[in-house]
Amino acid sequence: MFAQADPQNDPAITVGAATAVVQTAGGHVRGYMHRNVYTFKGIPYGSAERFLLAYKPEPWEGIRNCLVYGPTCPTTQAPAFTEELEFAFQPNRGYHVDEQCLTLNIWVSHMDSQAKKPVMVWLHGGGFANGSAIEFPSHDGESLARNGDVVVVSLNHRLNVLGFLDLSAYSEKYQHAGNVGATDIVLALQWVQKNIANFGGDPGNVTIFGQSGGGSKVMCLLNAPSAKGLFHKAIVQSGSYPNHFTDKNISQKVAEALLAELELSPERVDALETMPYEQLAKAGTAALAKVQAGMKPDEVPTLGLEWNPVLDYHFLPYQIGSGAARALSAHIPLLVGSVKNEFVPFEIDLRKVTEESAQAMLLEKYGDQTGAYIAALKNAYPEIKEPSELIDVDMLFRPLVINHANEKFADGGAAVYTYLFKWQSPVLDRSLGAVHCMDLPFVFDNIALCEQMTGGGKDAYILAEKISLAWIHFARTGNPNHQTLPDWPAYNPETGAVMVFDNECIVKYHHDKALLRIAAGSKNLTAGKH
Repeated sequence: MFAQADPQNDPAITVGAATAVVQTAGGHVRGYMHRNVYTFKGIPYGSAERFLLAYKPEPWEGIRNCLVYGPTCPTTQAPAFTEELEFAFQPNRGYHVDEQCLTLNIWVSHMDSQAKKPVMVWLHGGGFANGSAIEFPSHDGESLARNGDVVVVSLNHRLNVLGFLDLSAYSEKYQHAGNVGATDIVLALQWVQKNIANFGGDPGNVTIFGQSGGGSKVMCLLNAPSAKGLFHKAIVQSGSYPNHFTDKNISQKVAEALLAELELSPERVDALETMPYEQLAKAGTAALAKVQAGMKPDEVPTLGLEWNPVLDYHFLPYQIGSGAARALSAHIPLLVGSVKNEFVPFEIDLRKVTEESAQAMLLEKYGDQTGAYIAALKNAYPEIKEPSELIDVDMLFRPLVINHANEKFADGGAAVYTYLFKWQSPVLDRSLGAVHCMDLPFVFDNIALCEQMTGGGKDAYILAEKISLAWIHFARTGNPNHQTLPDWPAYNPETGAVMVFDNECIVKYHHDKALLRIAAGSKNLTAGKH
């Protein structure tokens, strides 16, 4: 369809009146080409009024410039980073914040409307409360599109109080308010189905993938009837934590507490539609805390009461994990995993851990099981040398991955593959380890953009190629195996096969089963924030 760039003679970036112009259902969009990858940013997939279902954007005449990222959703809940973590993660808070944030971005090489390339739709992290498609430099889709000959899509959607405040008790027009942040994603997937062929993608081969809160969004869509048929494979990275959609009796209590916080009667609920976002968000945070304080301990979700999808009996008619919900996605191949250290490096400065302090922490957590825990830990990870390695292994997400994989296998449908990212970053005196989000530069093959996090060494580049190719092969076929990795069997509960990503990638079988069993007996598992 378009002339391809000659990397020896053409400039790195080509942008002009007819460089990358594509017809969409809403009108023509114009992007640009960078090193032979066509890039489109900020394409509108929807418009929305506060608390209401989004709808298709108004068509436009002429050619719409899609050269820069669209707005990010407002948030007051972005995590506070230390200076060292700011250095490593390089978070981008967004140059433009606006509630009209329903845009998506596309990367594709050698664009051809007949190409039918696999499509990979990225859902960003930050729980359901914060984050964006441009939060970290690792989210850039150019390398993945170039290396895998796939179409990469990322998107923004409504979050926090804007996307998940359940006002259904007050008016019929708000019946979907508790889930509009998730229905936005369905609208984006519908846009992909209708338009992605014009960019060279195959609407019949769409993979949704996400990390942390993005992985949870993948899980949400796996349980949403309206999303069925809009994607065909799923990848959950450190995001297997939701095991319960918020019950309506809880979500409606949050709405009630929010109105009380703002001293609004139910008859004045419409005032929320025009209230300044900061005032609304502050009241929402207070309402969540108030409702959680009144809940029984066993009612509080794993990570606390947060903005989450609501069991509304419309968009989400079944509770997560129920037979009816799991039947919706039994035919969807799944790739699921976590990273070795997750939130521990956020919570503890591992450089300051001594043998004595490590032993004290283990005794506090495991009591008379401490000796058995250490023995199981060294059996699972025989390379352990430093005292900090006695207490840095994640015991929150890894068990959730195993539970997720066991349930998927029990459904008797498509295969599930599991992984554990173990590679340790050399930066900041190796204090980051395999921290939450460390896998992202490897999945997107963006080591060059994330040197502050990865160190940018040769080993990182080699591993990034292996991991990104595994994700690409999974998106193409539903199987992550490729020639630079050892044979990666599908998971089953009997063998417990897991691909361990490190400088040497190796498949292990229930290597940490004893460790997880001991950890499960502890009542003081380290929790974290996502």
